[in-house]
Amino acid sequence: MSLVVTATVPERDVDVSLAVAPGETVALLGPNGAGKSTLLSVVAGLLRPATGRVELAGRVLASYGGGRGRVDLAPHRRRVALLAQDPLLFPHLSVLDNVAFGPRSTGAGRTAARERARSWLEEVGIAELADRRPGQVSGGQAQRAAVARALAAEPDLLLLDEPMAALDVAVTPALRQVLRRVLAERTCVLVTHDVLDALLLADRVVVLDGGRVVEEGPSREVLTRPRSAFAARLAGLNVVAGRWDGDHLVLPDGGVVGGRVVGDGPARGTSAVAAFRPTAVAVYREEPHGSPRNVVATEVAAVEPLGDLVRVRAGDLAADVTPQAAAELELVPGLRVWFSVKATEVEVYPA
Repeated sequence: MSLVVTATVPERDVDVSLAVAPGETVALLGPNGAGKSTLLSVVAGLLRPATGRVELAGRVLASYGGGRGRVDLAPHRRRVALLAQDPLLFPHLSVLDNVAFGPRSTGAGRTAARERARSWLEEVGIAELADRRPGQVSGGQAQRAAVARALAAEPDLLLLDEPMAALDVAVTPALRQVLRRVLAERTCVLVTHDVLDALLLADRVVVLDGGRVVEEGPSREVLTRPRSAFAARLAGLNVVAGRWDGDHLVLPDGGVVGGRVVGDGPARGTSAVAAFRPTAVAVYREEPHGSPRNVVATEVAAVEPLGDLVRVRAGDLAADVTPQAAAELELVPGLRVWFSVKATEVEVYPA
């Protein structure tokens, strides 16, 4: 059930193309306002773009502009299920009848729909809650019921818009495991801000920023070798971009960064990125010298607690230091400092 979508929504500054292979789960990552939910709304039929096309399993669900005849299937005719943060269960129906609503809406009889609903409640691990009303179950249980309702309708495509964002952290891992099991070999687009969701649930990651696709690739590759600033921040990495001169990454301001080339590495004269972890960065009040290292003069923008460390942000870079070091250096916003990282801690990839 492959998905191909292009959409231009000028009022939201979104211009995106996306393809999802049959049985593939793609995670959409990006900052707030990047266009992730807009894209899901276009696919689900809740938003009409100025121009675009949505095709699922060979069926044209929508076509706007471009000189072709206009197509705009109603949401209930698209065989697409959308699950958001709020499970939106019907409060007057039991959990069982909420899940049975999915197959009933596609034409199944009452008995067949309830049998399918019981099967899906068993699959998501809440069969014992079948006779309860939504007000009698927890948030995590309600979200499981919503997952069962969506899948019981046997959609060709499942859209998940941050389905775990509103849940308590204690119940999130259990729902994540449920999704990991039920999404196997299903065509799905998942919007999330959680790196674990992307790593554990998605085959591929697409990063949106400013309404455009800025990076995409296999989940583990994007999240361990990010090339966009957002993916790097999400993965907890610093990333700088420039051109590879054969020995160093030459930055736009003329600075250079040395590091270990990963794999075949970039070709001389081509775009490349260097990635390194904030824990590998040392912070100094005076410019350091000595062993081969990369040194950047910068200005502290923020100092934030991060577990048992302190994260020092400066522009697009971050350094993690101990509270003792932060106190000794008297780190405060506006302070001029030097960030230093050994070349052995830096990995260089083609951009």
